[in-house]
Amino acid sequence: MLKECTEARVMSRTNPLERIRNIGIIAHIDAGKTTVTEMILHHSGRTYKIGRVDDGTTEMDWMDQERERGITITAAATSCDWREHRINLIDTPGHVDFTAEVERSLRVLDGGVVIFDGVAGVESQSERVWHLADKYSVPRICFVNKMDRVGANLLRTVDMMKKRLNANVGLIQLPLWSKGQAPTLTGIIDIIEEKAYVFLGELNSKPTEIPIPDESRDMAARHRRALIENLAEADDEIMLAYIANEEIDATSIKAGLRRATISARIVPVLCGSALKNTGIQPVLDAIVDYLPSPLDMPPIHGFAPGSALEELRYPDDNAPFSALAFKIVTDPFVGRLVYLRVYSGRIKSGAQVYNAVTGKTERIGRLYQMHANDRVEIPEIEAGSIAAAVGLKDTSTGDTLCDAKHPIILESITFPEPVVSVAIEPRSRGDQDRIVDALAKLSEEDPTFKVQYNQETGQTLISGMGELQLEVIVTRLLREFKVKAKVSRPRVAYKETVTIPARGEGRFVRQTGGRGQYGHVWLEIEPLEPGSGFEFANRIQGGVVPREYIPAVEAGVKQTLAEGVIAGYPVVDVRAAIVDGSYHEVDSSEPAFKMAGAIAARECIRKAAPVILEPIMKLEVTTPQEFLGDVIAGLNARRGNIDGIEPRDALTVIQCYLPLAESFGYATDLRSISQGRASFFMEFDRYQAVSKELADGIVEKYRAWR
Repeated sequence: MLKECTEARVMSRTNPLERIRNIGIIAHIDAGKTTVTEMILHHSGRTYKIGRVDDGTTEMDWMDQERERGITITAAATSCDWREHRINLIDTPGHVDFTAEVERSLRVLDGGVVIFDGVAGVESQSERVWHLADKYSVPRICFVNKMDRVGANLLRTVDMMKKRLNANVGLIQLPLWSKGQAPTLTGIIDIIEEKAYVFLGELNSKPTEIPIPDESRDMAARHRRALIENLAEADDEIMLAYIANEEIDATSIKAGLRRATISARIVPVLCGSALKNTGIQPVLDAIVDYLPSPLDMPPIHGFAPGSALEELRYPDDNAPFSALAFKIVTDPFVGRLVYLRVYSGRIKSGAQVYNAVTGKTERIGRLYQMHANDRVEIPEIEAGSIAAAVGLKDTSTGDTLCDAKHPIILESITFPEPVVSVAIEPRSRGDQDRIVDALAKLSEEDPTFKVQYNQETGQTLISGMGELQLEVIVTRLLREFKVKAKVSRPRVAYKETVTIPARGEGRFVRQTGGRGQYGHVWLEIEPLEPGSGFEFANRIQGGVVPREYIPAVEAGVKQTLAEGVIAGYPVVDVRAAIVDGSYHEVDSSEPAFKMAGAIAARECIRKAAPVILEPIMKLEVTTPQEFLGDVIAGLNARRGNIDGIEPRDALTVIQCYLPLAESFGYATDLRSISQGRASFFMEFDRYQAVSKELADGIVEKYRAWR
């Protein structure tokens, strides 16, 4: 009875839940993601003109920088219809600097289409996004693109998928080649239907069905048997039919393959060429046939605010409303857009929603169905939908919006910490306020982009996942926010300390005709354990320095420590003690003893063999075995101290300590060394003394900067 009621409610929708597909297009950069998306939108009737990446005319790469650079920078959402199914689609970036866009998209999607370059095969970012899909348990199909290019090899790419991705591949198509000295891709062979399809290349033409050519029939039959055997191991119904030696027809294979794909036991693989308009309609068919609807996915898990009690939300329009905010965009025309994935319930524009993370109630102004940067206003959003809302001023990426009477906090989105930093400063005073506001908006849009002010160096630092990301940010500041800024290499926050105990005198005497100034102290200074900070002790005996002047002496010492004596960096981890001195009954004052304390501290530090300390980062590099030697050589060249090497399956993890000054540009160098397949994580560990040669160079740079 419950099932019948649920189905009745679902069928009253504009798009029944079982006919919705929420999918993402993911791949390595230059594998052809955006071209595949453009072809999908055209063949589904969503667009009438096909844009080209090389010409900067694609629908989904709408940002100026995306069109100029020929790459996808931000995930773009759209929707289209195919075989009476609504496909909500997100085209994600392929560059490693923008992996966060892929991560937050996969968090809210039900399925994925992974694009591979038929020549390059499985590339570095292919591995990264594949593992992200594993992390969020996203069922996926694969499309091996660019099969028209010289050197393309479908079976080699499939073998790479098995070895590098540990994927259980179900090959369901083969390329169809024309005869001749230079074979040309003309279509695909459908292994399941045992048919071939010729694509004429014309944009609006439909593929022509033909029998499988004689020279390809044996190979197609061999791969069909392999698919059935593989499917029998992954699906119980196919297994029973296989054991009973029953005939397994195309309908049964598709049904079993759908079950195995949704349960992530098999990944169907298709092939073709998006640029040559070959194999796109079968990709749309596969999205409908094999990828899940919201009803096929398990219910979303969450917790009531302030409780450890788990709660579930099912994809039902009549269930309590729950949605996850997964993306924030600043639109120049409508303002702040919050992208939502609705898991349960429905909400209309103008309604009140409860933010379970912040505890605040907000009002949704307008709702939009997005097509890249174009918007179509809609009256409401239903369970299983992806849309954008205006009016949510206090909602951030990862927040849960829900019914106030049934609060729930859904699992948020985790993002990696930034690994590259640069210093940025406005070119004029007039840009100062604008740059603060612009950086705040950009960091709100991109959770991997961080802004911080370094009190010690006086610089504003912006941090991100790579140099390209930061370059894009700076260009956006100039173009979108009209802020003129300059970027420079950040100054390292060096420190100073002492290495041996020392004793010094400070005397400040001024006679100006009236009341003079008199302060006289002896200080002792000694090093402390790293991280101890500063300690001050009063060891005066007999009242040679009155008690009321002791705080002034301490203030003078702190002033000298803040200024440093070698290169202007703060002195840390020292203990200073006032041990002797003298005073004048008339001329002594707090300012005089403050100056005396500062002079004595400077003399003590100079006698105490001072050194410069540099920040040392703890670095963990994960690299394939074949690049291990080059990675270690690169770390040694940067004064890295290798602490350990640990094999992990096909990868090797290097534990290392690296000076912060040597870490700038390492992300780019590591990608170059490892062909983009290595990654690293870095965090602050400690301060460590530098050698005399390095100290001399630091002092010289400081003097030049001053």
